[in-house]
Amino acid sequence: MEYIAIQRNARISPRKARLSAELIRGKRVEDALNILGFGLQRGCPMLRKVLESAVANAADQGGVDPMDLVVSEARVNGGFIIKRFRPQARGRAHARQKRCSHIHVSVTKAEAAPKKAKTKAAKAAKTAPKSEKVK
Repeated sequence: MEYIAIQRNARISPRKARLSAELIRGKRVEDALNILGFGLQRGCPMLRKVLESAVANAADQGGVDPMDLVVSEARVNGGFIIKRFRPQARGRAHARQKRCSHIHVSVTKAEAAPKKAKTKAAKAAKTAPKSEKVK
Protein backbone atom coordinates (compact mmCIF):
# COMPACT_ATOMS: atom_id res chain seq x y z
CA MET A 1 0.00 0.00 0.00
CA GLU A 2 1.10 3.54 -0.67
CA TYR A 3 1.24 6.14 2.12
CA ILE A 4 1.19 9.77 1.06
CA ALA A 5 2.06 13.13 2.63
CA ILE A 6 1.53 16.48 0.93
CA GLN A 7 2.67 19.97 1.83
CA ARG A 8 0.78 22.62 -0.05
CA ASN A 9 1.88 26.18 -0.73
CA ALA A 10 5.44 25.76 0.52
CA ARG A 11 7.26 29.06 0.09
CA ILE A 12 10.00 27.74 -2.15
CA SER A 13 10.23 27.80 -5.89
CA PRO A 14 9.43 24.42 -7.49
CA ARG A 15 12.68 24.49 -9.45
CA LYS A 16 14.73 24.63 -6.25
CA ALA A 17 12.65 22.02 -4.43
CA ARG A 18 12.91 19.55 -7.35
CA LEU A 19 16.68 19.41 -6.87
CA SER A 20 16.13 17.87 -3.44
CA ALA A 21 13.30 15.59 -4.61
CA GLU A 22 15.54 14.01 -7.24
CA LEU A 23 18.02 12.98 -4.55
CA ILE A 24 15.61 10.70 -2.69
CA ARG A 25 13.47 9.18 -5.43
CA GLY A 26 13.58 5.37 -5.22
CA LYS A 27 15.78 5.28 -2.08
CA ARG A 28 15.13 3.54 1.23
CA VAL A 29 13.56 5.86 3.81
CA GLU A 30 16.53 5.59 6.16
CA ASP A 31 18.94 6.62 3.39
CA ALA A 32 16.64 9.39 2.17
CA LEU A 33 16.39 10.92 5.65
CA ASN A 34 20.19 10.92 5.94
CA ILE A 35 20.57 12.53 2.51
CA LEU A 36 18.05 15.24 3.35
CA GLY A 37 19.49 15.76 6.83
CA PHE A 38 22.94 16.57 5.49
CA GLY A 39 21.86 18.17 2.21
CA LEU A 40 22.75 21.79 1.66
CA GLN A 41 19.96 22.58 -0.81
CA ARG A 42 17.24 24.93 0.36
CA GLY A 43 14.48 22.36 -0.16
CA CYS A 44 16.03 19.60 1.96
CA PRO A 45 14.48 20.59 5.32
CA MET A 46 11.02 20.99 3.77
CA LEU A 47 11.21 17.68 1.93
CA ARG A 48 12.50 15.95 5.07
CA LYS A 49 9.46 17.10 7.05
CA VAL A 50 7.09 15.81 4.38
CA LEU A 51 8.95 12.47 4.22
CA GLU A 52 8.79 12.11 8.01
CA SER A 53 5.05 12.77 7.81
CA ALA A 54 4.61 10.07 5.16
CA VAL A 55 6.55 7.60 7.34
CA ALA A 56 4.39 8.53 10.34
CA ASN A 57 1.27 7.95 8.22
CA ALA A 58 2.57 4.50 7.28
CA ALA A 59 3.28 3.62 10.91
CA ASP A 60 -0.07 4.95 12.10
CA GLN A 61 -2.39 3.67 9.37
CA GLY A 62 -0.64 0.49 8.27
CA GLY A 63 1.52 -0.44 11.25
CA VAL A 64 4.52 -0.74 8.91
CA ASP A 65 8.09 -0.66 10.21
CA PRO A 66 9.78 2.52 8.89
CA MET A 67 12.93 0.58 7.99
CA ASP A 68 10.95 -1.47 5.45
CA LEU A 69 9.79 1.55 3.45
CA VAL A 70 11.00 2.94 0.14
CA VAL A 71 10.32 6.38 -1.35
CA SER A 72 8.13 5.45 -4.31
CA GLU A 73 7.33 8.99 -5.41
CA ALA A 74 8.76 12.42 -4.65
CA ARG A 75 7.45 15.21 -6.83
CA VAL A 76 7.12 18.95 -6.64
CA ASN A 77 4.42 20.86 -8.49
CA GLY A 78 3.95 24.58 -8.83
CA GLY A 79 1.57 26.34 -6.47
CA PHE A 80 0.24 29.85 -6.58
CA ILE A 81 2.45 32.81 -7.40
CA ILE A 82 2.71 35.84 -5.14
CA LYS A 83 3.03 38.92 -7.34
CA ARG A 84 5.02 41.87 -6.04
CA PHE A 85 6.32 45.01 -7.72
CA ARG A 86 9.71 46.69 -7.37
CA PRO A 87 10.53 50.25 -8.39
CA GLN A 88 12.80 50.54 -11.41
CA ALA A 89 14.44 53.33 -13.32
CA ARG A 90 12.51 56.30 -14.72
CA GLY A 91 9.48 55.81 -12.49
CA ARG A 92 8.59 52.37 -13.78
CA ALA A 93 7.69 49.24 -11.82
CA HIS A 94 8.68 45.68 -12.65
CA ALA A 95 6.86 42.58 -11.46
CA ARG A 96 8.52 40.00 -9.23
CA GLN A 97 7.04 36.53 -9.03
CA LYS A 98 7.48 34.72 -5.71
CA ARG A 99 6.68 31.13 -6.53
CA CYS A 100 5.21 28.54 -4.17
CA SER A 101 5.10 24.78 -4.56
CA HIS A 102 3.19 21.66 -3.58
CA ILE A 103 5.44 18.86 -2.30
CA HIS A 104 4.14 15.27 -2.64
CA VAL A 105 5.99 12.31 -1.10
CA SER A 106 4.71 8.74 -1.05
CA VAL A 107 6.30 5.66 0.48
CA THR A 108 5.60 1.98 -0.03
CA LYS A 109 6.76 -1.18 1.62
CA ALA A 110 9.95 -2.50 0.03
CA GLU A 111 9.51 -5.73 -1.86
CA ALA A 112 12.17 -8.41 -1.82
CA ALA A 113 13.90 -8.54 -5.19
CA PRO A 114 13.33 -11.89 -6.92
CA LYS A 115 16.40 -13.90 -7.85
CA LYS A 116 17.26 -13.71 -11.51
CA ALA A 117 17.44 -16.97 -13.42
CA LYS A 118 20.78 -17.58 -15.05
CA THR A 119 20.78 -17.85 -18.81
CA LYS A 120 22.01 -20.94 -20.62
CA ALA A 121 24.95 -19.04 -22.11
CA ALA A 122 26.11 -17.93 -18.67
CA LYS A 123 25.86 -21.49 -17.34
CA ALA A 124 27.74 -22.88 -20.35
CA ALA A 125 30.52 -20.31 -20.00
CA LYS A 126 30.85 -21.11 -16.33
CA THR A 127 31.02 -24.89 -16.82
CA ALA A 128 33.29 -24.81 -19.90
CA PRO A 129 36.90 -25.89 -19.24
CA LYS A 130 39.28 -22.96 -18.91
CA SER A 131 41.79 -24.42 -21.37
CA GLU A 132 39.25 -24.25 -24.21
CA LYS A 133 38.47 -20.83 -25.54
CA VAL A 134 35.06 -20.21 -27.03
CA LYS A 135 35.23 -18.54 -30.42
